Amino acid sequence: MGFAETFKALSDPARREILMLLKKKRLSAGEIGSHFEMTGATISYHLNILKKAGLVFESREKNFIYYELNTSVLEEVMLWISELKGDDNREGK
Repeated sequence: MGFAETFKALSDPARREILMLLKKKRLSAGEIGSHFEMTGATISYHLNILKKAGLVFESREKNFIYYELNTSVLEEVMLWISELKGDDNREGK
């Protein structure tokens, strides 16, 4: 996972909306797709970009694939942005 892949994944509003849905609970691709007016192939495309960026995990159960948010990557990006911005509360900074 690199920042370029992460920022590319976050640049699309549909992918950001998928992440917001996954913030609440894990969902199958079909459940995610029910929130959008997109084809299943398009949802799959967006999910693959999110997976490549490390923003979501997938797990298989029987005939379903479930997706859930990977918060550790988001925390890493937020930490980097905070450091860039200069939000360091340590003494001497």
